[in-house]
Amino acid sequence: MKIKVIAVGKVKKKFFKQGIQEYVQRLRPYCQLDIVEVADEKAPETLSVAQMEQVKAVEGDRILQKINPDDYVFTLEILGKEYSSEEFATKLSELMTYGHSKITFVIGGSLGLSPKVIQRSDQAVSFGRFTMPHQLMRLVLSEQIYRAFMINAGNPYHK
Repeated sequence: MKIKVIAVGKVKKKFFKQGIQEYVQRLRPYCQLDIVEVADEKAPETLSVAQMEQVKAVEGDRILQKINPDDYVFTLEILGKEYSSEEFATKLSELMTYGHSKITFVIGGSLGLSPKVIQRSDQAVSFGRFTMPHQLMRLVLSEQIYRAFMINAGNPYHK
């Protein structure tokens, strides 16, 4: 199984990088987890609605270039479906069982995702209504993917 996380921007803090890398390493016996970074669009602090949409469109095009036609795509969105860890593990297991060996998660930029990326998504998923820094979200997502594999393997890690 191949899992890809496409995220806008770079992870800058060393402790986030180390944490993400730890879960990438831990997942090696179970799947290949790749983190793909796409450049964030530079923009001034204050933007008009049209400028915000333009930034999301440019970032969205960069994201879409990294998604393969046969990828099952989860977009991370505040209004997406919320899962418990056990439900998320079941969802990943079901996807693998029914022929989805390539799963992609998309974390948008600070302004969110473009409508084109949302349209390409197979499912929107939410980690709650809190706003998190994108670097932290990558770490949390990596840990939850690892936790899902541990649950599915019957490993006591998740308790």
